[in-house]
Amino acid sequence: MEVTFKKASIEDVEGLVGLCNECFEENTSLEYAKDLFKKTESDPNNIYLIGIENGKVIAHTKITIIRTIFEDMNTYAILNHVCVKPEYRRHNLATRMLEIVEKICIDQDCKTIKLWSNNIRVPAHKCYKKFGFILKEAGFFEKEIRK
Repeated sequence: MEVTFKKASIEDVEGLVGLCNECFEENTSLEYAKDLFKKTESDPNNIYLIGIENGKVIAHTKITIIRTIFEDMNTYAILNHVCVKPEYRRHNLATRMLEIVEKICIDQDCKTIKLWSNNIRVPAHKCYKKFGFILKEAGFFEKEIRK
């Protein structure tokens, strides 16, 4: 299996959105995704990392670098939409992708990498724990903003 990992470009957005729509039962339109991608593609703190095989996006994660003025918190990264196309799972692709994420985060002087994962993604949790992530006692709070 020849999988290449790289930073996504606008040409990759269709495959990226298709993968996330499949893996997370999202319903994101290509137009919306391309518009937002164009607005953030030059921001070094927003990195869309993808795995490609035979021209198809088969793995993805979004890295957001957060820089703070607080020493304990320092600079950290948040990952979201960590996914591998179902038929490509169990081939260490997520681990390979996380290794690349870690190198990127080291280069960005991140102190920690954080991620949020839905409770039903038990196999993904095993991968994260095997890679060294620790489940912290915290709640994920959310508030909808209505306009």
